[in-house]
Amino acid sequence: MKGYGEQPFGSWAGHAWTTLRVALSGFVVAVIVSVPLAIFLVSSETFSRAVFPIIVAVHSIPIVAIAPIIIVILGAHDLPRIAITFLISFFPIVVTTTAGLGATPSELIELSRSLRAEPRRCMIDIRLPYALPYIFSALKISVTLSLVGAVVAEFVAAERGLGYFIQFSTVYFKLHQAFGALIILVALNITLFKSVDLAQRLFAPWSIPRKDE
Repeated sequence: MKGYGEQPFGSWAGHAWTTLRVALSGFVVAVIVSVPLAIFLVSSETFSRAVFPIIVAVHSIPIVAIAPIIIVILGAHDLPRIAITFLISFFPIVVTTTAGLGATPSELIELSRSLRAEPRRCMIDIRLPYALPYIFSALKISVTLSLVGAVVAEFVAAERGLGYFIQFSTVYFKLHQAFGALIILVALNITLFKSVDLAQRLFAPWSIPRKDE
């Protein structure tokens, strides 16, 4: 068996893929949950008053403190790591999307009401397009946080992944391997951020803030 200091490239790629898979899974779940939740928060003041404090309370719990509990409850496999990644990724999307939907100019809302547009059409045709710059800003933040969540989960319980790789490398004083994993994490973070930025430029270029000339 090879020593831990003799990791082949394939093993490095395997650790990176494990972390990336968990991070993207948690991020996608966060988007699927957060955007509809933000729509409900804006649509119903009663719902907002009841649920928003709970969201803030959940976010205020240090992820490092709750991660071991989640691992014990859900088991040592991908599901708890995805749950941890979700918890650290969803809050910026909920808050920023809610702010964007709520920042729609009141005259546009009044115009839609004067035209007897249904609330659903107002949300889809007016509020959501207006909120896209906010949403993409939140996605850029959350997609990088998803990697943080994945690594934190791997620190707690994992047998593969860059977080596990870093932890095991430092235990055996293989600092060059730990720094190598850190460089890979930085590269993944930049790639994910740029991917969201590219998606915005391709699918909603008008939502990109323009610099004053």
